[in-house]
Amino acid sequence: MTDLKQKILTAVRRDLEAIESALAELLNPHFDLVRQVAGHILFAGGKRLRPLLMVLCARLCGNQDPHTVQSAVIFEYLHAATLLHDDVVDGGELRRGTDAAHQVWDPPTAVLTGDFLLARALGLAARTGLPEVIDTIAAITEQMSQGEIEQMARTGDLSLTEADYREVIRCKTAVLFQGACRTGALITRAEPVRVDALGDYGHHLGMAFQMADDLLDYTLDAGVLGKKAGADLREGKLTLPVIHTLRHSDDGERRWISHLIGSQDVAAEAFERLIALLTDNGSIAYTRQCARDHIALAKGALSGFDPGPQRGVLSDIADYALLRTA
Repeated sequence: MTDLKQKILTAVRRDLEAIESALAELLNPHFDLVRQVAGHILFAGGKRLRPLLMVLCARLCGNQDPHTVQSAVIFEYLHAATLLHDDVVDGGELRRGTDAAHQVWDPPTAVLTGDFLLARALGLAARTGLPEVIDTIAAITEQMSQGEIEQMARTGDLSLTEADYREVIRCKTAVLFQGACRTGALITRAEPVRVDALGDYGHHLGMAFQMADDLLDYTLDAGVLGKKAGADLREGKLTLPVIHTLRHSDDGERRWISHLIGSQDVAAEAFERLIALLTDNGSIAYTRQCARDHIALAKGALSGFDPGPQRGVLSDIADYALLRTA
């Protein structure tokens, strides 16, 4: 995994540098407090994966315009806005290994800064002059909001099915990946078949990426997560490993798991026992296989493009997303 990560970083180093510069240059708030709060989430780490995907997809479609990166930061602003909002809604204490913004300042300040970043993203979308891009960004914000609302409404709901879960992560995660990849093709005015293919790539990559995150939540390693391990469990969120185990557990195990879900006082021993149950029931392996299936579909969506550096990097990124599930 380390070798693959280094291979990707070497290939996209200049793109990442350009994205980093554009993020700071285009932020441009009127008030210093907004700059501080936005900077707290934007520059505390992060892979810049979503804007990078847009740049790579645009280049795959023949775009060589260096100013493309200014449109690409739309997707990092959107992502950062959702993280600010999510941490307030979930009561998250850590984000990217540091105190969440609402802990450093206060919830209203964090929420309003998230609103500012959403507005900035929409403004940058308008600058493209392409109605298709504006429609894409608007649809992303609508679906992400609905996905979060649905997840919140189903907190602690043991009747949540795998199909329900997949729809939630499609809305809250995959649509942003899909939108970034589609926009890369749209700003290049690529043929519809290419726009759709790259949208499919982004969709399946996003689904696998979220499943990877859901597995990482059961690693017990906060250093990997940048937040407390078991956060989903404590927040009452049923993710695929738990949904699968509930389906394959006996009544006693189901009752025991139900008492853990949403509890703020899950002892380390109980959490380790849950991980053992997820492993014994094949739920970890099942989630990993589901992620593999999505990665295979993501890479298959690239098959209509000529082999070359951009397609190679996009394929490597897909493989890296899968390795994160280990």
